[in-house]
Amino acid sequence: MILYNVTLNIDPSIKDEWLEWMKEIHLPQVMATLKFTSYAMYKIQNHNADDTSLNYSVQYFANTIEEYNDYIETHSTALKQKTIEKYGDKVLAFRTVLEKVL
Repeated sequence: MILYNVTLNIDPSIKDEWLEWMKEIHLPQVMATLKFTSYAMYKIQNHNADDTSLNYSVQYFANTIEEYNDYIETHSTALKQKTIEKYGDKVLAFRTVLEKVL
């Protein structure tokens, strides 16, 4: 099992619109690639009460590294570009790939 994790920092001014866009447009587009079996989305809780940043983790699950690699090679650039065109620097992301060992 491969976990492709996208951690996002969202500008508070677009939070509601971005969440709706993720739910209605972006996540269905990613899943339509048929490279992932499922996904989950979490809001990251701030440990510091003074921290007002909005951070989310979107986790996509693939059966094999080959499916993940095909997603990256075939689909990810166009989907990332759509996010950049829509939100610019109001959405910042970094990505990690994890392989289940136990």
